[in-house]
Amino acid sequence: MATHDRVAIGTSDDDQLASLGFKQQFKREMSPWANFALGFTYLSPVVGIYVTFGIALATGGPPMIWALVIAGLGQLLVALVFGEVVSQFPVAGGVYPWARRLWGRKWAWVTGWIYLFALWATIAALSYGAGPYIAALFGLEPSSRLNVALGLVLLTIVTVINFFGTKVLSAFLKFGFAAELIGALAVGVWLLTTNRYHDIGVIFDTQGAGEPGSYVAAFLAAGLIGVYQYYGFEACGDVAEEIKNPSRVIPKTMRMTIYVGGSAAIFITLALILSVSDFGAVISGENADPINTILADAFGPFAPIVLGIVVISFISGGLSLQAATSRLLYSYARDNMIFGSKILSKFSERHGVPVAAILVAGIVPALITFIALFSEDGLFKIVSFATAGIYIGFQMVVLAALRARVKGWKPKGEFTMGRWGTLVNIAALVWGVAAIVNIVWPRTPDAPWWDNYIVLLLVAIVVLGGTVYMLISGRAERSTAPYTDAIPVIGE
Repeated sequence: MATHDRVAIGTSDDDQLASLGFKQQFKREMSPWANFALGFTYLSPVVGIYVTFGIALATGGPPMIWALVIAGLGQLLVALVFGEVVSQFPVAGGVYPWARRLWGRKWAWVTGWIYLFALWATIAALSYGAGPYIAALFGLEPSSRLNVALGLVLLTIVTVINFFGTKVLSAFLKFGFAAELIGALAVGVWLLTTNRYHDIGVIFDTQGAGEPGSYVAAFLAAGLIGVYQYYGFEACGDVAEEIKNPSRVIPKTMRMTIYVGGSAAIFITLALILSVSDFGAVISGENADPINTILADAFGPFAPIVLGIVVISFISGGLSLQAATSRLLYSYARDNMIFGSKILSKFSERHGVPVAAILVAGIVPALITFIALFSEDGLFKIVSFATAGIYIGFQMVVLAALRARVKGWKPKGEFTMGRWGTLVNIAALVWGVAAIVNIVWPRTPDAPWWDNYIVLLLVAIVVLGGTVYMLISGRAERSTAPYTDAIPVIGE
């Protein structure tokens, strides 16, 4: 039901939020640059590429770089759809409140539930994945126990920083953005000028990857480097109540995240590809860690400086992820949609943040990382769900937007695509569904069936478990916060 009028352009931020059914509680202390830095550090070209480069190169060879271009264009379509939605409905929480306004309470509940679990798994993956780099920085020998311990240290640091509020978070994000971007450019330029083994034509040469068999299958598998890279732009909208003039600013920062973050990721990947001395060793598995080989070869005793930049990237990425997760939890709780809503919606008046939600956004990922103490492979299987969950959450909003258009929704925010909106919406949905199919596609036929379909199984467990909880608890139906605002009431 539509319970509130559409947002009037030109009203104050507080009035605009009030027209959407909420009282201003967050402090609007995040600048446009800090909002962009939030999306950039969440997307994190350094973390994303450093984590996936080795396996993508081994699977698809140098042409795997084109997956970054394809995924960037696809996710730009999604960002344009999100831009229209957040421009009209600039409320905290991201995909959950957007789905609520576009479709309804139950659809929004499931959308947010999937996205929440995916975020928890992503934070756990980032924390555990930082372990080897932190260990290398301090000259320690990495192990599962040490990686878990270092991951918990990282989680503690980002949780404490997030407790201090939007202004402190913004300062750290801008520092992390500057360090990561400058470091990425400096490393890339150094590699291209001093450590290059190939010319640019190599990105059209598979170097034997995918043989024997179809290279298309190999490219699609390697293409997960692009799919994994391009999310984080939605986080700009998760903090919509912490920035001035969000209807105008956030759609721009979302697009900037794709432009700048994507360009940096492609540049880093190109520099690394041209610096690989022996593709055969990587593709055969003889060199399973090509990035550390490249860094040691190119930087020698100065490699710790690069590692320091990588560690900063992990910290700033953790800050962004946890901030986004806590705002999603708070948005759920504010609408009385989840267990513990009264506690999770508690707000620190001093720092202007939902303290309990931030704490939960640190504790749950920490518990997930403990799985690695018993089975490192088990942790990676759970984390493998993260990307699929995030893309499913995205496409549930994209589908909701398309459905709302069919029912008469015409975006009324400061950013709209006009007559191109429906076409872009359809293209974004086609891209997203194709990406999800590629993510969940079984690629280990020799493994037990459940292992081959692990991502799909984990998605099914989360969706079915969440749906059962939603129906039994009845929270979605009892929530009185605004919903379906986007769909016109007959007779308006």
